[in-house]
Amino acid sequence: MVNDKFYFELIHEDKNTKARYGILHTPHGDFETPMFMPVGTLANVKGISNEDLYQMKAGVILSNTYHLTLRPGTEVIKKAGGLSKFMNYNGPTLTDSGGFQVFSLAKKRSITEEGVTFKNHLNGDKLFFSPEISIKKQEEIGADIIMSFDECIPYPSSYEYIKKSVERTLRWAKRGKDAKTSDQALFGIVQGSNNEELRKYCAEELVKIGFDGYAIGGASIGEPKEEFIKMVSYSTPYLPKDKPRYLMGVGTVGYILEAIERGVDMFDCVLPTRIARHGTLMTSNGRINIKNQKYKEDFTPLDPNCDCYTCKNYTKAYLRHLYVCEEVNAKRLLSYHNLRFLIKLCEDIRQAIKEDRYLEFKNELIKKYQEREF
Repeated sequence: MVNDKFYFELIHEDKNTKARYGILHTPHGDFETPMFMPVGTLANVKGISNEDLYQMKAGVILSNTYHLTLRPGTEVIKKAGGLSKFMNYNGPTLTDSGGFQVFSLAKKRSITEEGVTFKNHLNGDKLFFSPEISIKKQEEIGADIIMSFDECIPYPSSYEYIKKSVERTLRWAKRGKDAKTSDQALFGIVQGSNNEELRKYCAEELVKIGFDGYAIGGASIGEPKEEFIKMVSYSTPYLPKDKPRYLMGVGTVGYILEAIERGVDMFDCVLPTRIARHGTLMTSNGRINIKNQKYKEDFTPLDPNCDCYTCKNYTKAYLRHLYVCEEVNAKRLLSYHNLRFLIKLCEDIRQAIKEDRYLEFKNELIKKYQEREF
């Protein structure tokens, strides 16, 4: 049965790869895939206004349940009318369950079958998350898409631990679905590290439980690129074609290209805004660092092929000047460019898929980049 508030429409598959063009239908509008989704951890994309997001043609915006639980508290967001009203973003939103913090705050948490006890990174207080609590918190936040509470494990891990973690993630996914009372779209998360057997098992068991979409977790956390490719390749073949596929935490050009070739539809990452704040820009000819002396008298745009506000209005020389003078506007303009670059990349990819020339597009783009910049 089709959920008329949220569903995925697969329009076309590239004839030479598993790359897919589709439309994601949400309560806050319809958006084409593949898509890159900016991250607004605390209900705000760092340095970027909502007007900027509309202008750069962003779609889904992410926020994080763990962080919003600490500040301002999910009950505050609920009283405001939900995440979209709270942050005044008239577009679709998604919340991570807090599962990534099981990995990122490994030194400040303990795991049991019931859930995870975190040590609040702000003041040291204890904070407990279970699948049921995570779902309740996400329902209070009110995003269009919510995620199952899972365990994101480090790479590498032993087969025994990966298997134990996958089984727990599946039990937590079922508990979370059973606890859900809202009409939000709920995604299951495929784990299993780089083990083919366990990735397949996790994906198939999640499909049996049944979700509105499926995410691939535990990838791009420090493993070699060839292992990252395995993680994606071991997951997507076992996910339903009529449901969206979301690769969590990926924002580099090379990784996005590899994942789309293998049938992934959605991506998110803090990378574009994080590296922008340090002066690093993504361009159609590879990465550049605006701090370099050679840009002091360079009166050309960051990227002549980019249509973003920053590239249309400012030169490298001016942006470098703002950056070295530590002007706040520098980080905003650079962040804007990097986000629009990835959003535009996905627009170009969609066109290539529709014309059955994805491999040609990918190979041409790779030639413009050095492998170390991926």
